[in-house]
Amino acid sequence: MSKHLLIVDGMALLFRSFFASAVMNQFIRLEDGTPTNGVQGFARHVLTAQNMMQPTHIAICWDMGMHTFRNELFDGYKANRPAPPEEMVPQFDLAKEVSQMLGWQNFGIKGMEADDLIGSMVTKWKEETNITVISGDKDLLQLLNPSTTIAFTKKGYTEYDVYTHERFLKEYGIEPAQFAYVKAFMGDTSDGYPGVKGIGPKTALKLIQQFGSIDGVLEALPTLKAGQQIKIGENQDMLKLSYQLAQIHCEAPIEHRLDDLIVPTYSEDTFTNLQERGFRLIVKHAKSLGL
Repeated sequence: MSKHLLIVDGMALLFRSFFASAVMNQFIRLEDGTPTNGVQGFARHVLTAQNMMQPTHIAICWDMGMHTFRNELFDGYKANRPAPPEEMVPQFDLAKEVSQMLGWQNFGIKGMEADDLIGSMVTKWKEETNITVISGDKDLLQLLNPSTTIAFTKKGYTEYDVYTHERFLKEYGIEPAQFAYVKAFMGDTSDGYPGVKGIGPKTALKLIQQFGSIDGVLEALPTLKAGQQIKIGENQDMLKLSYQLAQIHCEAPIEHRLDDLIVPTYSEDTFTNLQERGFRLIVKHAKSLGL
């Protein structure tokens, strides 16, 4: 396959870029005072990734507001997350606008998370193209397959912790799709669901390595240690709910064809428009990369 689709978790890069510079009070404001540090960092990160990874196609995925179908399942889902800082708020729409100005396709569906769109794209196009996903979210490990790689942001714009299907099998000893079962047992404090209290990551992984699924563990419950029997037995409902929250849904409607996502050519007009809007750092960065 000579095609290579780069799928970017836009929200992950936007937040990462915002906090990396906000800590030093560098908000890089437009003439009207609008902060753009997250937006400009996000765009520079994607341009660098494009230069390094040489994709033929590109897609940017976004969360569309805090409320998703997972909140309908569980009130506490992401409830402990603080509201974004004031300087961040105008940058959500601005990032999508800049993405569009650069010729990238934005994807976002109200009520779904970026993860679900990423999963739906992987499912739709994994037979047609090699795929690299850029994110900071370990939940995406469940999407790995022989044609899909996950590059987790590590340091700056150029360092990634890259997972292939092969690396995952070696490290975890389960199939990627089973990772959602592991998450269901261990829970996720940042997403606000508890899993089974008292079952940590190591035990959760061992249980799935041994029994394959939640149903497999529940069937084998009488054979487990007494403490585990009690913990799991008392938390079966939360365990099943946690699985629903942890599992990435891969059935979101993606109307585009793969060829709608061909990497754009950045014309002088593109750079002039960005420059006029005040996004000088993006233009400078793109030109320094020779794009």
